[in-house]
Amino acid sequence: MRWGYPALEFKVGRVGAALLAFCCALLLPAGALAQSADEIREGKVCANCHAGAVAIWGGKHGTKTDSRTPMGIVGCATCHGDPTAHLKSPSNPMPNRFSKMAAAETSSTCMSCHQGRSRMHWPGSTHDRNDVSCVSCHKVHAVHDRMRDKLTQADACVACHKEMRPLLNRPSRHPIREGLVACSDCHNPHGSVGPSMVIRDSVNDTCYSCHMEKRGPFVRTHQPVQENCAICHNPHGTTAANLLRHRQPFLCQQCHEPTSHRGNIASLTGTSTSANTLARGCLNCHTNIHGTNNPADLSNERTFRR
Repeated sequence: MRWGYPALEFKVGRVGAALLAFCCALLLPAGALAQSADEIREGKVCANCHAGAVAIWGGKHGTKTDSRTPMGIVGCATCHGDPTAHLKSPSNPMPNRFSKMAAAETSSTCMSCHQGRSRMHWPGSTHDRNDVSCVSCHKVHAVHDRMRDKLTQADACVACHKEMRPLLNRPSRHPIREGLVACSDCHNPHGSVGPSMVIRDSVNDTCYSCHMEKRGPFVRTHQPVQENCAICHNPHGTTAANLLRHRQPFLCQQCHEPTSHRGNIASLTGTSTSANTLARGCLNCHTNIHGTNNPADLSNERTFRR
């Protein structure tokens, strides 16, 4: 190498360069070469190599002034474990390498902080049993977690639940693509006591959280309505109006026996009972199909007519 001064220029070899570096190190203040505890806790040391991880500082996990967050506790070590051996030599892996850990171990690390409330049913839930970990859905180091944004949450869900993608794009659907409704408005991905991980104890109670007018109680009730809204509706999307699984009269004929006008062949012409595919079909007459309290007479009360 070549070393120059204004009045002096000389050449040194590799050994001389090493000696020069050693002498310079001796002249540095004590502890200048050591990594301070604050630098380790704040993630500055980690960022020297893991440049992509610094995005965590822009998210909730990176809020240093919040004692509940990893950066507010002991920094990266909160989740990844004691970094002592790794700092001595990068060839020594961190205790918790999520890309190499089993799903249960990864989720256990997250659950050490995120316990209770909507996550109390995580152990033994559908996702837990199928080796889906927290980081399978959540991006911890990212500023923007797609699972917490209604506009992007569905894309994350259909990455696994592929059969739902075409349903969410059918003509009759919830406004999920517009970001007004998200999967988590109906389902709790962390587990629940209801079927299909719905947020309430039953499908109906989940639907009633938005569609309160269908709850009742009614003097006359329609049995399928009381049993399960999903008997008639597909909440993920359909080609029939009002999220119905099939249009009338075909949907109604699946339960109602083919007697009287209920068994009429589908037609657009004829009398009111013959033109059973015209406009709203059966609902042209049976308007209060979810239940009724104020019938005009006993006959109308029994048949859910206006």
